[in-house]
Amino acid sequence: MNKFLEGDILFLRSPEPEDLEALYKWENDTDVWKYSSAISPYSKYILRQYIEDAQTDIFQSKQLRFMIVLHHNHKAIGTIDLYDFDALNSRSGVGIYVDKEWRKKGYASQAMHLLQQYAFNFLKINQLYAVIPESNKTSLNLFQKSDFSKKGVLQQWVSNNNTFEDAIMVQRINSNKI
Repeated sequence: MNKFLEGDILFLRSPEPEDLEALYKWENDTDVWKYSSAISPYSKYILRQYIEDAQTDIFQSKQLRFMIVLHHNHKAIGTIDLYDFDALNSRSGVGIYVDKEWRKKGYASQAMHLLQQYAFNFLKINQLYAVIPESNKTSLNLFQKSDFSKKGVLQQWVSNNNTFEDAIMVQRINSNKI
């Protein structure tokens, strides 16, 4: 396994066919749709195709998804993504989802650390960013603990229950200190 993708408690790996049920559950979690751009459920058929067609070449597909997996039982507990990869400007967005059962145990922080290690030291990406709805305090805290800095407020950026909500732009520049 790539040394950048393995930590003490967990590791990151590509999605596998056995992840279908978990991905189906997580992608259709309507509680988090307000934090993403999801507007309709995903079918198992579409997710199965996604797993089969998933590109591991971020330069071709412009995205890369990893499963967050615990070492002790090899259970997938969430996903972490690089998305909207821009090779010319050497940047990528970051998204993360941890199953409700596994939240508030430090797993998201370790997954974020591993993803940054991989992005900065292996892919040589210059910067990572995220746009987080202001109400998603948990995500904002995670990114701030992961050394992302607040760079701006995008006003009325996210539609939520017939209103618009501001979003916070956070960014982390590769300092080669990971």
